[in-house]
Amino acid sequence: MKDALVRAVAASMQESGLDRNSRIAVGLSGGIDSIVLLHLLRRGLRIPPQRISAIHVNHQISGHAGAWASHCRRYCRALGVRLKVAKVDVKRGNSTEAAARDARYAVFSASKSEVIALAHNRDDQAETVLLQLLRGAGPRGLAGMPVYRSGIPSLWRPLLEIQRSTIEDYARHHRLTWVEDDSNRDRTYLRNFVRHDVLPLIGTRVPGAVTVLARAARLQAEASDLLDVLAEQDVGGGLAGDCIQVSALQQLPVHRARNALRYFLRCNQVTMPEAVRLEEVLRQAFGAREDAQVCVDIGDVELRRFRGALYIVRHLPALNPAFEFSCRGASTVQIPQLGGVLRFEPCEGAGIAAKWMRQPMIVRVRGGGEMLRLASERPRRKVRNLLQEAGVPPWKRERLPMLYLDDALVAVPGLGVDERFQPSARSRGWKPVWSEA
Repeated sequence: MKDALVRAVAASMQESGLDRNSRIAVGLSGGIDSIVLLHLLRRGLRIPPQRISAIHVNHQISGHAGAWASHCRRYCRALGVRLKVAKVDVKRGNSTEAAARDARYAVFSASKSEVIALAHNRDDQAETVLLQLLRGAGPRGLAGMPVYRSGIPSLWRPLLEIQRSTIEDYARHHRLTWVEDDSNRDRTYLRNFVRHDVLPLIGTRVPGAVTVLARAARLQAEASDLLDVLAEQDVGGGLAGDCIQVSALQQLPVHRARNALRYFLRCNQVTMPEAVRLEEVLRQAFGAREDAQVCVDIGDVELRRFRGALYIVRHLPALNPAFEFSCRGASTVQIPQLGGVLRFEPCEGAGIAAKWMRQPMIVRVRGGGEMLRLASERPRRKVRNLLQEAGVPPWKRERLPMLYLDDALVAVPGLGVDERFQPSARSRGWKPVWSEA
């Protein structure tokens, strides 16, 4: 049994394109699944300690949270594994469970590890399929959790094909100790109700229901992949970053337009909204007047129409019109209030002259009436008109950084640098580039 489990994890590692030299961090809750996973990797596969670590996220929800963190520390010391304990603040609301998950994954995303190993098992997968079915999910949701998802870092679930009972047998065989989260018995959480009441009841009539549901998830994953291929073919060149051409959607049958819209949102890591919200997006995008300001809130983001395209607009706090931000000498400047990063790229005979870059500059936003003269042979023009001609959407104009020396407007990223502050033809300059986060 124990050797079979080690072989299964080794096979999953190989199939996922990983090896013993990958830097892996185990998401260690202290529960039985994650305790077993760390043991399998460290003792079973003998991954060297410099290549494996653990991350424990303290959600500060349970009164036992401190004891759980202490247990993880003792366990990692015994295995010779480095442990990072991260405390997070979880927003209480309609779904504390979802908020805790989001906070946990934010910690994982900030990890410097190449791979985050998570201990979800086959029973977890079956529960996820049932939950997604109850939420009316489509093939992507019913596909459940993937064994491996590439990214920075990548996510790897080597126990996803292993039943919970097998994991429990391994833990008992190796005399491992773990913590029990008392909230896992709270049936007010829908997942716990499915785990403790629904699945066992189904199992009395359908033996092997967990295995069947996990197999269904794999089939749905294949179907979802095919739908993604279809979406790519349908939208063609109509998809570009955070926007999609409305005309590319209008030429499709409604069900394929919905599929393409879901694909667009998923490519931009947007949490999928309810079907009724997607229908509203298509209704307004297709039916509103050409000059109408279409804006549909779908939860995480808004979808806005501008010049025949739908744009993803992320929610940002209200901005003080008197906003100012100082920058001097740095090649990269994070400006969280504006929701992006300002970079200065070296170039020849263009951009901001080096002598001005040594001066303290102030970042402001548009107040109205700003003027730029982009070349000596051109007239001085209103920034508003330049932005309109450049096709910059209105909501992006509101948070576009404008660089000043004292009260003189030096540059607007994406438009250019005022001719007074440009370098000579053969001198080095610095081009300001604005990237939204």
